[in-house]
Amino acid sequence: MGQQPGWQYRLLHDRPEHTLIWLTRGQGRATVEGLRRGLGPHNALFIPAGTLFALEPGLQSLGLVLHSPVGGDLWPGAPWHLRIREGAAQAELTALLDAMMREQSQQRGHLAQALGAHASLVSVWLHRQGEAAPQDDGKPNAARRLMRLYACALSAGFRSDRGVSDYAAALGVTPTHLTRTARAACDRTAATMLAERKLHEAQRLLAQPDPPVNRIAESLGFHSAPYFTRFIRSHTGHSPTEIRRGRHGARPGLRH
Repeated sequence: MGQQPGWQYRLLHDRPEHTLIWLTRGQGRATVEGLRRGLGPHNALFIPAGTLFALEPGLQSLGLVLHSPVGGDLWPGAPWHLRIREGAAQAELTALLDAMMREQSQQRGHLAQALGAHASLVSVWLHRQGEAAPQDDGKPNAARRLMRLYACALSAGFRSDRGVSDYAAALGVTPTHLTRTARAACDRTAATMLAERKLHEAQRLLAQPDPPVNRIAESLGFHSAPYFTRFIRSHTGHSPTEIRRGRHGARPGLRH
């Protein structure tokens, strides 16, 4: 986990591939579908493709992250949070992930097939552990349902110019209620959740040489490049151009 820039996981985002987080030491927090939960040693957190999430590992945390392409696989269709207490099961997952890292480092022939085979074994491990122990997902209630709906709406619509009031109206609640629910569920306001999703995509695009900054601004629903620049600077302390040129490392989260 420590080999990636902090913003890649700390900011709310969704990915086109499945994600498995395996925390082997220390503690942390994760926000999945607008719900924040604590993570401890030997916790496995599975996040399906397209699911809004953020990971906040503690300073002493160690762990591995697996991204697996979507396809004809055995991965679950919903987020799973498993606390693995059996030593043999812990060692089995760690060994599978270590084998995948060795494959990547050695770059031998048939790499894609080897990684796919290992990923299938990881998905089998996940299902077996899910059957052996209940998932730590909490009981559903109105607040949780609202946050899941809002998270899904953000994933689908963050590139538009819609604001919190637009999302709230579509969900049939007031902006105040949506913000209050979000703060209770994940310690973020509804506006912060929206800003994080836009900021993550902006950071991802600015890490590449193209497209131009004005095109990025347009693709994220900003009506002008200067407004986009103010947004980026207010949250990172740097301009989009400075981030792209690599003169400054953008901060891993939002300013509060």
